[in-house]
Amino acid sequence: MSEINYTHSSNLHTLAGAQSALPVILDITKAKSLLDVGCGVGIWLKAALSCGISDIFGVDGVAIPSEQLLVPPSLFRQQDLKQPWNLDRRFEAVLCLEVAEHLDKSFAMVLIKALTTHSDCVVFGAACPGQPGQHHVNCQWPGYWQKLFNEAGYVCTDEIRWRIWDDERIEPWYRQNIFVARRNSSQAGSEPRLPAVVHPAINRLMVEAQFSVNMQAVAQGRLPWAWYLKCPPLGLMRKFWKKSA
Repeated sequence: MSEINYTHSSNLHTLAGAQSALPVILDITKAKSLLDVGCGVGIWLKAALSCGISDIFGVDGVAIPSEQLLVPPSLFRQQDLKQPWNLDRRFEAVLCLEVAEHLDKSFAMVLIKALTTHSDCVVFGAACPGQPGQHHVNCQWPGYWQKLFNEAGYVCTDEIRWRIWDDERIEPWYRQNIFVARRNSSQAGSEPRLPAVVHPAINRLMVEAQFSVNMQAVAQGRLPWAWYLKCPPLGLMRKFWKKSA
């Protein structure tokens, strides 16, 4: 089975964030059963249990040791997300949050078809262009995913995003990227386009990541010779002018 190149233990996802966001999601979707695609160790599934949702299941492209799972192993299945798959049942809602960017673009519609096979309501979010993270190979604005959902007969809205936008308990990538896709083949594609926005907290992460890249380029000597020749004299001049002022 082919795995996604992703290490869950190296990435911060908090139970507090899921427990804060899920009541809003459930208020909007009214779901009583939940499938989490890309569930990792089961943080959102555990939050669902705490919200009284007992009919849950999770799949992930990475093998998760049973001792790391936050839910019973019977509620988890490792699944190659780059291939078609079907659990042979449906749920009132499917979660797929910050997963799609880890799959090559050629597998994007494979993922969307799997999600829509399992529910008429999909709560989705994926990294935007420039958003830092591990193995981000297909970062897109929400309009890209909206078009794929439209092709599958789903209408997309982002009311969840604005209800959780300022909740600092929730990780900023969820607050920025989340939207809902609902089956409605007669209206799919006619709804307003989801806006491409960057949360201030994500913007800070982008700036920090770019600074790190730039510093690595300097340290590894990958910048043009002219930069290294010009930078020390310019730096000394700026320091002198600051001191004189």
